[in-house]
Amino acid sequence: MSLLSEEDVRRMSGNGSRGPVVVRRDQVLTPGARDYLQRHRVEVVYPQGKAQEGGAPAPKYQTLFGAALLEKPEHMTHLRGNVLVFKDHPRIAFRGCIDTLEAEILLAQQAAAGEGLHGLAEELEEVLAFVRRFIRFDVLEEPVGEVRLCGYGPEELREHSHYPEQYYGQSHFLPHYTDGPALLALNKVRTSVRRTELAAYGAFRGEEGSVTRPDLLLGLNRLSSLLWILMIKRKAGRYERS
Repeated sequence: MSLLSEEDVRRMSGNGSRGPVVVRRDQVLTPGARDYLQRHRVEVVYPQGKAQEGGAPAPKYQTLFGAALLEKPEHMTHLRGNVLVFKDHPRIAFRGCIDTLEAEILLAQQAAAGEGLHGLAEELEEVLAFVRRFIRFDVLEEPVGEVRLCGYGPEELREHSHYPEQYYGQSHFLPHYTDGPALLALNKVRTSVRRTELAAYGAFRGEEGSVTRPDLLLGLNRLSSLLWILMIKRKAGRYERS
C-alpha cells in the first residue's frame, strides 16, 4: 500500500487545474492530499475500487516537505494541526522565546511585589496576558489588532517612550545595579521582548526580507516601548509602595 501525499496530487492535477486524479487500489490519499483536492474541486476516481478496510493505516501527521507519518518523531513538533516540523524551525524557536518571555514577566512581578510595588505588579499582569495571546496569534493566524496596554494607545506608547522627561520628569538612563530588583527585572523583560521580536522576524520573514506577519512584529515593538515606560516610571518613583 502506497501513500499519495499533497505534493503527489498537486503534481498529478497540474497544481489543482485539471482532473481527474486517478487513485489505484493499492494507493491511499493522505488527509492533506484529500483536503487539497477538495479545496481545488478536483475529481478523484478509483477505477479499481478503493482500498479495502483494514489495509494500511491512514497517516496521522503531515510534514512541510510532503511526507506522511504514522507516528510523531521525537525530533519533530506541531506547527499547526497535524502538520509537523523540525524542532529548530523558526516558528518553533519564536514560540520558545514567547515561553521564556512569560517566565521573565512572572519573575518581574515577583520582584515588584517584593518591593511592595503592587501597582507595577498589576500592570505586568496585563503585559503577561497580552504575551500569552501570541501563541494563539501565531497558531490560529489571528491578527494582533491595535495594541492598547496599561492605559496607553499606540501613539502614546511611542510618544511617552521617546520623550520620558516631558511626561515623567525622568530622562533616558542606563540601568545600574543599585536601581533595585524590580527595575532590573523590568530591564530583563525588555531585552527578552527585543530578542523575541528578532525571533519573530526570522520566523515570518519572506523572500527578499518582506514580512508575512507585520502585526506580530509591531505588537512586540510596542511592548518593548511599554517596558521602557515602566522602567522610566519606576526610576522616577511613580509607583507607590503598599
